[in-house]
Amino acid sequence: MAEENKGNKEEKKTEENMGKKLEEIKEEVIKVLRNCFDPEIPVNIYDLGLIYDVNVATNGDVLVIMTLTSPACPVAGTLPIEVQEKLKEHPMINDARVEITFDPPWSFDNMSEEAKYELGFI
Repeated sequence: MAEENKGNKEEKKTEENMGKKLEEIKEEVIKVLRNCFDPEIPVNIYDLGLIYDVNVATNGDVLVIMTLTSPACPVAGTLPIEVQEKLKEHPMINDARVEITFDPPWSFDNMSEEAKYELGFI
């Protein structure tokens, strides 16, 4: 019984450590995203509200679900690739993939307060 309890405690500690590691990687992903800009808008894509989700796998693979300000955005063909490449350069990220969605469509409500202020909306 003592061996079983010890095993359960070690397993729980390993899960906690893994959760902390995944959260740490996610924080690093957000730092990278805050250094990616739409060339037409002087606000990073994270605060602009273009990032809908960040998923980190236990092996360090990252999936970012993002949108663009419109389907006709001039950087639609280049921005997602640029973001993906910047993520892949980070030493904590094993591999990265960026997927584009327009559901739901982007709106000004997605922007952070800082972004709204910087762009003169508040």
